Amino acid sequence: MVALTFLTRVDCHLCETAREAVAEAVAGRDVKVTEIDIDTDDDLSGQYGWDVPVVLLDGRQHSFHRVDADRLSRAIEALGA
Repeated sequence: MVALTFLTRVDCHLCETAREAVAEAVAGRDVKVTEIDIDTDDDLSGQYGWDVPVVLLDGRQHSFHRVDADRLSRAIEALGA
């Protein structure tokens, strides 16, 4: 199983678009998606600030600001999901 962490914040239009790309990329795959609002975590807010949305795959940053569903899908496939 691949762990995908999706870092967002409220009222983020890029996050809404990225959420759709993430959903497309993980559909039918063995991926556990965890969405976190960075404004609820001081460490994440300090680390990522205005760089949301951010996608982490197994703890490593895959993308930020814009999420390309095809690129994300290939990365998930490469990790075995």
